[in-house]
Amino acid sequence: MSLPPGFLDELRTRTSLSQVVGRKVMWDQRKSNQAKGDMWAPCPFHQEKSASFHVDDRKGFYYCFGCHAKGDAIGFVQETENVSFMEAIEILAGEAGMQMPARDPRAAEKADRRTELAQVMEQAAQFFRMQLQSGAGAAARAYLVKRQLDQATQDQFGIGFAPDGWQGLWDHLTGKGIKPELIMAAGLAKDSSKGGKPYDVFRNRIMFPIRDARGRCIAFGGRAMDPNDNAKYLNSPETELFDKGRNLYNHGPAREAAGKGLPLIVAEGYMDVIALSVGGFGASVAPLGTAVTENQLHLLWRISDEPIIALDGDKAGIRAAYRVIDLALPLLEAGKSLRFALMPEGKDPDDLIKEDGPEAVQAVLDNALPMVRLLWQRETEGRVFDSPERKAALDKALREKIRMIQDPSIRSHYGEEIKDLRWQLFKRAPASSRAVGKSDGGTWRRKGAPLPPVASTKQSLLVARGEAAETELREAVILASVLSSPEIIDSFEPELEAMECSDPVHATLRDALLRHRPIDMDGAKEVAEQSIGGVALENLLTARHVALIPCVRKPGDAQLARLTVVEELGKLGAAAGLAAEIQEAVEDLDALSDEAVTWRLAQAAEARAQAHRAGQDEGGDFDKGENGVMMDREERRSFAALLDAIQNSKGQS
Repeated sequence: MSLPPGFLDELRTRTSLSQVVGRKVMWDQRKSNQAKGDMWAPCPFHQEKSASFHVDDRKGFYYCFGCHAKGDAIGFVQETENVSFMEAIEILAGEAGMQMPARDPRAAEKADRRTELAQVMEQAAQFFRMQLQSGAGAAARAYLVKRQLDQATQDQFGIGFAPDGWQGLWDHLTGKGIKPELIMAAGLAKDSSKGGKPYDVFRNRIMFPIRDARGRCIAFGGRAMDPNDNAKYLNSPETELFDKGRNLYNHGPAREAAGKGLPLIVAEGYMDVIALSVGGFGASVAPLGTAVTENQLHLLWRISDEPIIALDGDKAGIRAAYRVIDLALPLLEAGKSLRFALMPEGKDPDDLIKEDGPEAVQAVLDNALPMVRLLWQRETEGRVFDSPERKAALDKALREKIRMIQDPSIRSHYGEEIKDLRWQLFKRAPASSRAVGKSDGGTWRRKGAPLPPVASTKQSLLVARGEAAETELREAVILASVLSSPEIIDSFEPELEAMECSDPVHATLRDALLRHRPIDMDGAKEVAEQSIGGVALENLLTARHVALIPCVRKPGDAQLARLTVVEELGKLGAAAGLAAEIQEAVEDLDALSDEAVTWRLAQAAEARAQAHRAGQDEGGDFDKGENGVMMDREERRSFAALLDAIQNSKGQS
């Protein structure tokens, strides 16, 4: 909507910034000079004790010397009440007595009509408030006390009572000169089918005013006092003022509270919203007697980027959450999503906060699920995927849901997340222990004889990678040990930087950990997931040669992790030294005597054997060589074969 020239200037002229700001702050009387329009207060935008927020009433601008917030009256209303530019102008114009410019005569007429209806609704709200305090409202007052709604809460939400009579409200409003047609148009009365006077829509009910974002009463919700009433809750019919799919209960106060940083919570009913608000969760709203609609989702996202859907912990609540997912998927945008906080089974937010306190509600909110996790839960919970056909059916259902997402980037991220969840669900469990005496094929074998190689052995890293596998395995053990106690990173910084990672994933993880140090265990895991991904990290930590390492099984033991890293670095260094000596010896074979070659190789092998003996028991499988060096028997055989190969190579040359 365009504004005529000069409208904003006149609005700013008529508006006192100090009065607008004064509704939200307490002025520092010692520092302020009201006569000059020079006002100071603690800033409403950040927590502070000193008065660093300055308002220049003559110029119409404010500035905070602490957080550097600045603007005019329109900007202040936008920020403090979490409204749009045009909504802020409407609020200020109403306070200044200025008529908002209409687009055309019909629009102006419609606006006047809505204003008249809102005034009728306000008269009805006052009538219901009076009736609650009358003798007729005694039972309603007792019910509210039983529900722990004190007088302050009743006043805050404008709760009232509709007496058990057919024309109580009708007679009251017509007696005040309100036209019958307006009462009918406001949805407060219905025509009698018997030809009598119109009768009240709400009778013998506790009344909850429903207000729009600007605070105008546009409808009512009524809770029946008679337990045999067919409708426990009854909302106003849709009118020129009220569209139940385009409004939210407690919209205005929740929007303002969300603008101050409180999480936006979507509950099911009025009592849930009231209980949450009283418990400190002021940014709480509810749909109006229907499931959440597309328009309501857009309203929620205008208030907060990630509202929390807090539904009852029963089957109906779960089904409602699933319906919200189907509605929201096509509407998702970057930065706009939903989280789902499911209450304990059999409880709603009102029950939980009254029985266990606000802390219990906060714990549920802290564990709210992102929408993709609830989507996965819906498609997998209670189902068995023990055949290719069932797995394929799951894949098809998930693909159909993901295709509903219009944003290609979000669709891609959903696909990646679903892929990770699918891998976790279908990853193969460790093979069960086999009975002694039989092989996998069921044939008998000699007691103590090794099992025949299985497919997993033939496809293992040691077989697939050959000689490079040992280096890769030791790198994995070092990185897993560092992740188990990241405080040791500083002690091994030079060694980790010099480690020539044979696996690019290992190099990426090593660099990320060094770049973000110092870091705690949770931070290290987060850095690892961000750098190499959740699947790669899971593969690293669950690999058999890593999962059995003591410091990985018991994370947090820094001394054990330090000893493991020292040992594995020593073995890597010894292996690298032996490989270098062998390569150099082969290259220099023609230029050196046999004794020199033998001595150099023996020294390198002795160093490697010494590294492997670290941390082993003294009773290991070792032989003493002719030169007195302790060598692993298997390594001694390998070394002898290597010498024979070198001798044969020399003889041929």
